[in-house]
Amino acid sequence: MRAYRLSATFALVAFTPALAFAGDTEWRRYVIASTGTSVDMPVSIFTSDAGPPEGGTGRRFFTEDRRADLTVQSVPNPENNSPATFLAKKRPPAGIIYKRITPEFFVVSSIRKNRIWYNRCNRGNGTIDCVLINYPAAEKRQWDSVVTRISHTLRS
Repeated sequence: MRAYRLSATFALVAFTPALAFAGDTEWRRYVIASTGTSVDMPVSIFTSDAGPPEGGTGRRFFTEDRRADLTVQSVPNPENNSPATFLAKKRPPAGIIYKRITPEFFVVSSIRKNRIWYNRCNRGNGTIDCVLINYPAAEKRQWDSVVTRISHTLRS
């Protein structure tokens, strides 16, 4: 019986996502040099650099197991569109669960294919500066504080 408990405990620890240990998370400021856009990034969670994103300047990162990703990017906004106009031009998908739009930023979020997608974009100087985060919907509670910190530290 004792061996069973030990192996069951080991199995729980072995399959607990790394995010469960967010108290030990190492954060660093990531800066897009060409635009000055910056954000606090959990480098101990997003460990794999996936290169530049499509359609903008910045970087995309994955968790080691690729179950989640983070994109930090600056997108040209030569017309200096407001966040509301910029978002409307991108024609976001129907069924958005959360949307907040101000003169300085927008946030949209929803669930697709059992994954939460979260986008926050700030109005910059000739750019729209964004963080885009995708992660398993089943891990929402574990991700809440991480997503909140990333979102609140985005600076244009």
